This record gives sequence, structure tokens and C-alpha cells, in this order.
Amino acid sequence: MAFSLKEILHNRASSLIHHETEPGLGCTEPAAVGLCAAAAASLLDTREFDAVAVVTDRNVFKNAMGVVIPGTGGGTGIHLAAALGAVAGDPNRGLKVFEAVDAPGLEKAKKLLSESRLSVLYREDTAGLFVQVTLRAKDRSAVATITDRHDRIVALTRDGEPVSVHPLLTLPAGDEMDEGNGMEKWLTGLGIEDMIDLLPALDGQDLEYIRRGLEMNRALADYGLFHGSGLGIGKMKASLARQGLLQEDMAFRAGLLAASGVDARMGGVGLPAMTLAGSGNQGIAAGLPILAVAERAAIKDEGDIFRAVALSYLITCYIKARVGRLSALCGSVVASGAGAAAGIAYLLGGDGEKIGGAVSNHIAGCATVICDGAKTSCALKIGYAASSAVESALFALHGTVVPATDGIMGGTPEQTVENLSRVTIRGLSAMDPEILAVMLSRCR
Repeated sequence: MAFSLKEILHNRASSLIHHETEPGLGCTEPAAVGLCAAAAASLLDTREFDAVAVVTDRNVFKNAMGVVIPGTGGGTGIHLAAALGAVAGDPNRGLKVFEAVDAPGLEKAKKLLSESRLSVLYREDTAGLFVQVTLRAKDRSAVATITDRHDRIVALTRDGEPVSVHPLLTLPAGDEMDEGNGMEKWLTGLGIEDMIDLLPALDGQDLEYIRRGLEMNRALADYGLFHGSGLGIGKMKASLARQGLLQEDMAFRAGLLAASGVDARMGGVGLPAMTLAGSGNQGIAAGLPILAVAERAAIKDEGDIFRAVALSYLITCYIKARVGRLSALCGSVVASGAGAAAGIAYLLGGDGEKIGGAVSNHIAGCATVICDGAKTSCALKIGYAASSAVESALFALHGTVVPATDGIMGGTPEQTVENLSRVTIRGLSAMDPEILAVMLSRCR
């Protein structure tokens, strides 16, 4: 059976969206550590360990330091994440590994920590995402390794012998058979116009999948707004609006929803998020601002809304592929914000030029927002970014686009992303160690 070029491109776009989105419970960095520890524990017939050793890359370490872990009553930290995964985590649940943790499991993890049997180090020389957990129990040992993606378990070792066949194992990035690596290369070869052209071919199943993800993240936002989870940024914004101190416009509503969702997620609420490119915050930031604009503009066509979100997802993944899955830049603010700006411009009737202008506008305003770890104040940044995404789109739709002669702007939005990639990879390489040094100085 022959397939048209349009069908092939649609299948790739659909596959990429499914590949880069996955439900996750809590922040993905501690979840990755917990998953890695649980995977290692699954190789042994005990959950009692003499020693647990964790090694990560710098960015995983940074993002797992201070964020609340669901189900722990406010517990934080990479040590607790590893202990929970080792003694009580279910690796078959992927990034929802902490769903399996109950009160006895939490107590076992705390006991392991109190006895100083767990060590954590980060490696300066590691490129890309890296987590490795080694467990020792009497004369037995097990090692699990995650690389490149938060849920990509690439190696398992039992008693010093590699385990080559196991249902938890996945292919490492760069493998010729690795689907995700191939899709990422395909995506970075596209332009924004190409991505827009893919949207009409998304079918009912694709749109239904996007709807479920939006509902998941909207549930987090509703919870955060009602309960004031985390820092309560969303709830405070709503309070200030009721007092007449903030104006309830389209940009406000986008910032309110996005901040409330991140409030709940960073506050350790036990509700899953639909992650995007390895981050629940990125999924929230890429989708909820578009939903807010649709509600404010009374757009009823769900197909248009979900296609706008699909475009946001594609552009977010495109930018993350260029700047790095984890970097010194806040991916939720920079990449997801640019994706949301594009999706909003599309939803409000913009053509390819206007949509590209929205991306350029957002990058011009938010390119230098740093990532200083996952924490409750992420809601503040992402709330600002969501509001900026709306304004960036509206500016572009009305003819105001930052010119190519300004700063790191390029002649096209794709060139702007390329310039952003250059600044991030080459120019900001020294920033991450300094950010982490400041964070660690508080622990001494």
C-alpha cells in the first residue's frame, strides 16, 4: 500500500507529539531519580539496602534539589527521591513512579536517609541528561542508568553482569533504531511554515489525545487556583484582580491558568501533569495559555484549539532540540512560551508570517530567563511567560515584530532559534555551574 507524502508527514508529527508527551507525577527530575532507583531495585529480591549511590548530571541535580515530591507531606530533595524509588517505587509506572509510595514506604525511605546509607554526587563532565543509581544489599548489587530522556533506561547491571534483555530497557539516544532520535532530527529540519502545514492532517485520535493532556493540566490549574498550592501565585493573581489591582484581560487569564498549574505541580499535589519534552511545567506552559485565550475569545471550535496546542508542542520541541533538553535557560519560559505564542497567533487567525513573528517577539523578550532549579517560584516565571506569549502573539498579529537588526534576532524565526541555540550552548556554558554553586552555598 502506498502512502502520500502528506500522510507520511502527518504520521511523523503525530508520533512525535505522542513520543514527547507523557503523564508524569511531580517534577520530572526527582521522578527520573526515583525511576532509576526503582529500576535497579527491581533486579534484586529485596528492598533492604546497605548502600544507595546516586550520580547525576548537573542539571538533574539542580532541578531535583528543592522541589516537593508528591505524597511526602512536603518532603524535598534528590536524596529522598532516590530513597523512595529504591524502597517503594514501581518502575513500571515510569515517571509516575511515586504513585506506588504509601505511608510505610515513606517511613522506610526516611529510615534509610537517617542511617546515612545514601550518597549523591553530580558529574561536571556529563553531557546531557544522566542518572545512575547503584544499590548494594549484602553481597548483591544492582545498577540502573538513565540517559538523554527522563524515562530512558539504557543499562541495567545485576551483580556486575549486564542485563541485556529486560522490559524496562530502552534504546540509547543516537542508536540508529531509536525512534525519538530520528523524529527529533526530522523536526529540526522543518520550518515553522512546514509545521503549520501539518496541522490540518491531524485526525480525531490525535486531537482527542491532546484534549486529554489539556484536561490533565487544567485539573492541576483548577486545584492550584482553589487551594493556593505552592507559592499560591495563581490564587494571589485572582485575589489582586478581585481587588481591582490587576486587569482581567486575555494576558492575565493566560498567566493565571499557567501559574496555577505550576503552583500545584511544584507544590507536590498528587495529580499527574501531561509532560512535554521531559517537563510537566513545559506541558502546562505550552498548552494552558492557548486554552485561556480560547475561553476569553469565546472560540468554540475544539479542533482549532487542539491544533493550536499541537503547533505549540511542535515548536516547543523544536526549540528544546536546538538548545538542549536541560540547559541554563528556563525551557518553560523560553521554549514553551514561544510555542504558546505561535499557537495563540494561529488560533486567532494568523498566517505563517504572523505566527513566526509571535515566536520571534517572545524570544526577544524572554531569551535570557535562567533555570535555577525546579521550585515553587517557577509559577512566577511561567505566569509571566504565559502573559508574554499572549502579548507577543497580539503584537505580531497587529504588525509589530522585533526586527532582525535587534540583538540575537535573525532574519527568520528559525534563524532566531539558531542564534538562541548558539548563545545557550556556547555562551552560557559557564552559567550552570555558577547557578548551582549559589544554590549549594545555602546547604553549607
